[in-house]
Amino acid sequence: MQNILKREIVIKATQQRIYAAIATPELVVKWFPETLEGAYEVGEQPIFGFGEHGQNQVYIVAARQYDYFAYRWIPGSNHFLGDVLSVPNTLVEFRIEPLDAGSCKVTLTESGFAQLPPEVMEASFKQNSGGWDFMLGRLVTYVEIA
Repeated sequence: MQNILKREIVIKATQQRIYAAIATPELVVKWFPETLEGAYEVGEQPIFGFGEHGQNQVYIVAARQYDYFAYRWIPGSNHFLGDVLSVPNTLVEFRIEPLDAGSCKVTLTESGFAQLPPEVMEASFKQNSGGWDFMLGRLVTYVEIA
């Protein structure tokens, strides 16, 4: 079982603009969850709402302005509400590196799939693999056009 999912994309925008789109509650809902309930800050467990696909509670691990944002969640569970740290979860990390004056490389890493229950680990990896391709495309569109 593959444990780490990794995607790298280049976005024509500043670190500040990309980080804001990932780490600001009012902006993250423009490309990722449809809704966000609760405090979206380190140590908190806000709820991402995905419309008909349910809600997922997350645990915000780190927020280092302009270059790093990370949270833990339960992949493959469209309706997990509760203490994220009390069950097997994965770590989602966004790293933002400047390339030149007008663009940055964004690296998304989700790790921990091998620690998930056997009955969901493979399906979770496949679902998130395609899901992140789709969502990162939305991030590029939002940041470059907005």
